[in-house]
Amino acid sequence: MDLAKELLELFTARKMAKAFFVNSGSEANDTQVKLVWYYYNALGKPDKKKFIARTKSYHGSTLIAASLSGLSALHQKFDLPAPFVLHTDCPHYWRYHLPGETEEEFATRLANNLEELILKEGPETIAAFIAEPVMGAGGVILPPAAYFDKIQAVVKKYDILFIADEVICAFGRLGYMFGCDKYNIKPDLVSLAKALSSAYMPIGAILVSPEIIEVIHSQSNKLGVFSHGFTYSGSPVPCVVALEALKIYKERNIVDVVNKIAPKFQDGVKAFSDSPIIGEIRGTGLILATEFVDNKSPNDPFPPEWGVGAYFGAQCEKLGMLVRVAGDNIMMSPPFIISPEEVDELISIYGKALRETEKRVQELKSQRK
Repeated sequence: MDLAKELLELFTARKMAKAFFVNSGSEANDTQVKLVWYYYNALGKPDKKKFIARTKSYHGSTLIAASLSGLSALHQKFDLPAPFVLHTDCPHYWRYHLPGETEEEFATRLANNLEELILKEGPETIAAFIAEPVMGAGGVILPPAAYFDKIQAVVKKYDILFIADEVICAFGRLGYMFGCDKYNIKPDLVSLAKALSSAYMPIGAILVSPEIIEVIHSQSNKLGVFSHGFTYSGSPVPCVVALEALKIYKERNIVDVVNKIAPKFQDGVKAFSDSPIIGEIRGTGLILATEFVDNKSPNDPFPPEWGVGAYFGAQCEKLGMLVRVAGDNIMMSPPFIISPEEVDELISIYGKALRETEKRVQELKSQRK
């Protein structure tokens, strides 16, 4: 109860009424789907069953959460995604914008495409839209200018709920307490996990708006119970750890800490953007990705067998730094306690690994000739 109260006070993008505890982000998003179905059934709208997620999104690895995710590796040979999940455009401006298209024009096109998808499927069949404020596992993809304003207008128009998947973004990672604060998102439901306990204990949560809770409460009274939960939902030990983590975030003013160190981290790494093997370095706060391509073009990937990203990761590891490698995408999410000196070391290692990788690419190109 203490943790629920703390979370409801902390989340200020809009008023939330209740918190429901789970053990992971995947369980949070599975719970969201069941909750939304329960809500619409209670309202006498049983046809509202479909969920719209985005290509390259990541929402977890359980059956429903992996279906919501827009990453093909999570679907292949698993017989996923489930048929009630639809996917709309990935909002990656650098990769997908048309020649001469501004960020805002790109966002408008994506919002129009979303509306077309809703109309094609029938708005009466669409239950909810789910999105990470910044896409994490899909490659640290930041929304283009005005994107969430335009998307929210579309879903509201057709009575579709908005679920903010804050599992990666919440509790300071973007330089705001929540991603919703940074991008002016007013969600109906929110998924939380990871930094909720600073990952020291497995715990996740969903936050539910007053309007949804009212309907669920009334339906559960009719049925006699809300039949959903997990053995370890709200287990006291993870809750105590989560409360302590939130207390430390407040005491250390973690959002300020992130905002002080983030420019040094972002600017330091982005200084390497001119490298001939880098297409884009993108990030905000303490999360960043580097995408390796040839000719600085999203349409010229390196041959997969060259393993450019993996080679860069291996060079970093030799020098004492671990980065996340996903194909030719490198992702970095340093801890909030990183010092300015450690950022300097990170940038130095990144530079050395990059020089080695540039040499390797040159060797591979000359062998190909």
